[in-house]
Amino acid sequence: MKIPVFRISLIATASLLPLSLILLIVFLVIYSWPAIEYNQFHFLWTNDWNLGNLYGNPVEVDGHQIMPGAKYGIWFLVVGTLASSILAMLLAMPIAIGAAYFLSEGIRKSWSGPLSLLVDLLAAIPSVVYGLWGYALLVPLFGKTIFPFLADTFSFVPFLNGSPGSGYGLLTSAFVLAVMIIPLISATLRESIQMIEPALKEAGLSLGLTRLEVFWHIILPKLNKVLIGVGILALGRALGETMAVLMVSGNALNYLPGNIYAPISTMAAFITSQLDSALQDPTNMAVEALSEIALVLLLITVLVNISARLILWMEKVR
Repeated sequence: MKIPVFRISLIATASLLPLSLILLIVFLVIYSWPAIEYNQFHFLWTNDWNLGNLYGNPVEVDGHQIMPGAKYGIWFLVVGTLASSILAMLLAMPIAIGAAYFLSEGIRKSWSGPLSLLVDLLAAIPSVVYGLWGYALLVPLFGKTIFPFLADTFSFVPFLNGSPGSGYGLLTSAFVLAVMIIPLISATLRESIQMIEPALKEAGLSLGLTRLEVFWHIILPKLNKVLIGVGILALGRALGETMAVLMVSGNALNYLPGNIYAPISTMAAFITSQLDSALQDPTNMAVEALSEIALVLLLITVLVNISARLILWMEKVR
């Protein structure tokens, strides 16, 4: 009896990815279970993160050892993470679509290759470099010039009025994230546009449509599944970004943004910034609470991907 070694190897290799995800979720649930038991569901919608008195003696609350005054609530992190990522997508998607169209249809092929390479290289830049760029250039520019102008000019628009802040905050974080995910979206769309049948483009042109109208009415509708897929990938990148956001967000604690200039904090950046302090907790509850934040972030990412799959499935049904 011949053993299908190649097929078994493929199945085993393909099973590694979902198995890794399941094991990661299981590990986070087990490790953070004391914090889950202690915090319960109000962990998600309260703004009261406080490590307590790390120099005091541990006290027992509901059967768990914690430091005096310790509280763990992350609603401000949920809001900051989702708001910055969604705003980044709103900024990045139109620019990425325009860049993909320009590089694939708007210029000569001899120029398209080198310019596409430059755009793709943006995706290879380490995130800490983007963070340093945002810290050194964008924060002073936005805080002293752009934000005051927007707050004064669009004072009648909700979330655009109020104090322009110092340059650190939601809009700065979203802008940096948008620059980071534009190459990912643009490269995928550019390759998809080039795979569209030339006959479709020629048919549109023969009907009297301009190249831009052909792109808008013929090419773009055929790329709706690609847009959903690459949008989810880019959103996942934005949700999990750490260092760049940490350097420009303002690291707000227990604070909900009142406008788009206000300082925020995201889950991934907060875990990094708080880990050193959490390690000083002798009860380990603070580290377990950070692990619970990581679990929430992972579940949000999984839910976003499941939603994308459902959208694609509904598209196929139609």
